[in-house]
Amino acid sequence: MDKILRINMGAEGGPKLIEGPLGDYEGLGGRAMTSAVVLKEVPADCHPLGEENKFVIAPGMLSGTLGAQTGRISVGCKSPLTGGIKEANSGGQAAQVLARLGYAAIILEGKPADGSCYKIVINKDGVSISEDKSLAGLGNYAVVEKVKAEYGDKVATISIGPAGEMKMGAASVAFSDMEMRPTRHAGRGGVGAVMGAKGVKLIVLDDEGMPRRQAKDVEAFKDANKRFVAGLNSHPVTSQGLPAFGTNVLVNVVNEAGGFPTRNFKTGRFEGASKISGETMAEQTAARGGVVTRGCHKGCVIRCSGDYTGPDGKWLTKQPEYETVWAHGANCGIDDLDVIAQLDRIDDDLGLDTIEMGNAIAVAMDAGLAEFGDGQAALKLMDEVAKGTALGRIIGNGAGAVGKMFGVENVPVVKNQSLPAYDPRAVQGIGVTYATSTQGGDHTAGYAVATNLMKVGGDVDPLKPEGNVELSRNLQIATASIDASGMCLFIAFAIMDQPETFQALLDMINAHYGYSWTADDWAEFGMQILRNEREFNKAAGFTNLDDRLPKYFKKLPLAPHNITFQVTDAELDSVFNF
Repeated sequence: MDKILRINMGAEGGPKLIEGPLGDYEGLGGRAMTSAVVLKEVPADCHPLGEENKFVIAPGMLSGTLGAQTGRISVGCKSPLTGGIKEANSGGQAAQVLARLGYAAIILEGKPADGSCYKIVINKDGVSISEDKSLAGLGNYAVVEKVKAEYGDKVATISIGPAGEMKMGAASVAFSDMEMRPTRHAGRGGVGAVMGAKGVKLIVLDDEGMPRRQAKDVEAFKDANKRFVAGLNSHPVTSQGLPAFGTNVLVNVVNEAGGFPTRNFKTGRFEGASKISGETMAEQTAARGGVVTRGCHKGCVIRCSGDYTGPDGKWLTKQPEYETVWAHGANCGIDDLDVIAQLDRIDDDLGLDTIEMGNAIAVAMDAGLAEFGDGQAALKLMDEVAKGTALGRIIGNGAGAVGKMFGVENVPVVKNQSLPAYDPRAVQGIGVTYATSTQGGDHTAGYAVATNLMKVGGDVDPLKPEGNVELSRNLQIATASIDASGMCLFIAFAIMDQPETFQALLDMINAHYGYSWTADDWAEFGMQILRNEREFNKAAGFTNLDDRLPKYFKKLPLAPHNITFQVTDAELDSVFNF
């Protein structure tokens, strides 16, 4: 990964390519790369859908190697949803393929003057760009089928659905998985709308004939990777819980803890939780002849993804993840897995963030547009989005837009981005992360649930403020580094509990790059990423007043614990005291 591909989509006479060295971005990958480029090259006051914004795709530092769990990819830009900096992260095959093609980043610049629909193809022979109007308006599944017919089934794809073309604030970017299905998404912040604004519908990546990336010390890298995998295979979460039931194993855990937001965050327990749990889904999948769990990219040893097989015994969608099951399930009062899976399939095809869409529909239900628990009504609302009607565009722009248009007072957003599947009143550490993350409401930015509820890496009481600021701070720092590495975030369970597994991760980086990083260097790397992101957000007009939860979380007690969010504003302002 020794070059950056820049494509000026608004150049006179059509898109223009420039390949260049890494320069100031040497040694960066993933989130570190995307955030550095956005800070340095994007005017903070630009319109997110305008020509000055840039769309950055970056594989992780270790992507394309033999390292386990290194298949994550980052997408960065100024967010049309939050108005701040955005890094959205995805699995799938693209990270490994793009890295082996030698690119540390693709940067889409400028903006075509008309409604162009471009296809970009990258292989060992170079890069080609062509206009392909036959792709316009297609869902992600139809796009991938056209790619398979033209390029075979050994390539990787990056695409947007109709939501991205319509520039909706909830639009995602789809990445193909190992079965070449567009099921992995950089979902958050409306990144698909920015790709759509650049006039790019599809990127095809073909690494045939390209070697894997080689470490500077091959034997040391192999040894470190072996120790790293051993750690993952010995931790109960990464070796038992996730491989057995996928991420949806959390439904019963979080529901029992009283932090499972139900019917637009009104209570912390859902009476239908057992019907949509990971255990129930696994049993149903097996009975219908599906694959209960599998990896989402080559080199995955955790295997928390899987298949969802419909009542007819046919594949319908990938196994809906915990966040999706919650968003379209408990949050909307829906306890039917088949309906949730249909909504998930539609989200993936249209190119939409399932978290944002689940919250948008829940707020719409709160506004009286449908009844909580009415799965068919939820499907009809999604049909409005697909058609691009006025109502559909409101819903497709997220929960904040729905709340404003229909007068709903209690809307669960931070920086206009919807909160995920843990109520901050019952899980105070994740509330700190929601409030202060540079990304808007985001659980992955600092997954305090691991320690608050699962007791990984220690034990911090989820119902009290004490210790949760420090917990969120440390996790936000570590997560920024993980997002840069190309590693799956779920490695955190093992590295938080096993010092030797964390050391193995450092040893992999050191062996690959010839570094001598220590734990302090890892932390400093994460802190610098966060400093970059906060610097951009400050220039974009964000203040400490934006690092807050909606006030109703401090006013309305949440059953069953009858507790409010207890962390003070002064404590929130101390999170980034480094």
